[in-house]
Amino acid sequence: MLLSEKKCKPVNPDHGLSLNDETELIQQVQSWVLNRGGLHSISKQFAFPDFMESIAFVRKVADVAESENHHPDIHIYFNRVELVLSTHTVNGLSENDFILAAKIDLID
Repeated sequence: MLLSEKKCKPVNPDHGLSLNDETELIQQVQSWVLNRGGLHSISKQFAFPDFMESIAFVRKVADVAESENHHPDIHIYFNRVELVLSTHTVNGLSENDFILAAKIDLID
């Protein structure tokens, strides 16, 4: 099943991903960067023509995140948006981060 077809689920604090799992899952999301310094996370930057299009994108991301009950850290820099995903429950990455990344990649 594709990540974008899965649903985020509650995560047990003892069920973070292994390094091998992280490496496998990052290959399934386009242009996301795996960050292993400190808190493991994935991130991606998006560029837009102007501020209002950045905000429109953030609203769409918020809708997807809310429907999955999994929320990214969002950084807005005028016409760029950076999203950072991690799972606070496990102090690192869970499959939910990759599921949400895949769903965000489907936003038009």
